[in-house]
Amino acid sequence: MTDSQNLPLRPLYPELTPYTSAFLDVTATDNSASHQVYFECCGNPQGIPVIYLHGGPGSACRPNHRRYFDPDKYHVILFDQRGCGRSLPLGELSQNTTQHLIQDMEAIRSQLAISQWVIFGGSWGSTLGLCYARQHANHVLAMVLRGVFLARQQDIEWVYAQHGAAQLFPSQWQALMQCLNPDQQKSPLSAFLLALQSEDTQQRLTMAYALYAWQSSIGRLEQLDDPATLDEAQLVAHFKIQLHYALSQCFISDTPVLSDLESLKAIPTHIIQGQYDLVCPTQQAWSLHQALPNSDLTMIHLAGHAANEDSVIDALVSTTDHIASQFESITAMTSQ
Repeated sequence: MTDSQNLPLRPLYPELTPYTSAFLDVTATDNSASHQVYFECCGNPQGIPVIYLHGGPGSACRPNHRRYFDPDKYHVILFDQRGCGRSLPLGELSQNTTQHLIQDMEAIRSQLAISQWVIFGGSWGSTLGLCYARQHANHVLAMVLRGVFLARQQDIEWVYAQHGAAQLFPSQWQALMQCLNPDQQKSPLSAFLLALQSEDTQQRLTMAYALYAWQSSIGRLEQLDDPATLDEAQLVAHFKIQLHYALSQCFISDTPVLSDLESLKAIPTHIIQGQYDLVCPTQQAWSLHQALPNSDLTMIHLAGHAANEDSVIDALVSTTDHIASQFESITAMTSQ
């Protein structure tokens, strides 16, 4: 295990503009809406391919997510998962499961003629990355996993039940619960999702802002986001998708993340964890590290869950630089 205090501070790389972007058209297999999955490419097309997996579920890629990688050495691929960000339809829940997202990753990899890439995912992105790697280990060059989320029922309840993070933030939890009546409080996740799907715009927004306030309170040691800057439609979609996944244990209850990791043991895996992560407590990253004994775990002192804390940026950029130094000889990947 690495002590992050010994690592030199590294900032994000300079702002980066995609050199191409497109939509992956996904035809529905039933009568539900088809998906258009947004993806973009940045950096060096001949560089080491890396795919950025955003969190949530329900979040989206942002410009700063392009900047964890040396643009001269990496071919950076980002995509907004189904129903998220620039993908369409916004907030769509049908045909939206972990397996569908894995299929989208494979379709993007094939379309870009990449044989192997680095998986870079934080929070829910770490879960998705692990699930993808279990099925497609031969396409994974290395993994960088931040703020590990194992998607067990206990991990979901830590965020959304009174015996978890609510014990550390009782007033904030009480404010969230006041959005529900006593009967709804018995099944809060279902009640939250029902409110977010209401035809009443104000009800949807009230619930979305309440959920945002709760998650912001536990997400980082310092609160920087201003709710006034949020896109309301994106906010509602974010929590709709997040609760859709949470209510189904992220659609992996039959194949828990830690249940079958044999194929991953040969993949260089770098785990980055904030010591005071109150969204995905350290025990989850530690359990993954124990299950993958060849992985390295960097524990960051005085850091929470957010990827944009200075010490977390430091660790992530240092890690991608380290991977680049190992694989510099890799040029353009070709499809199998």
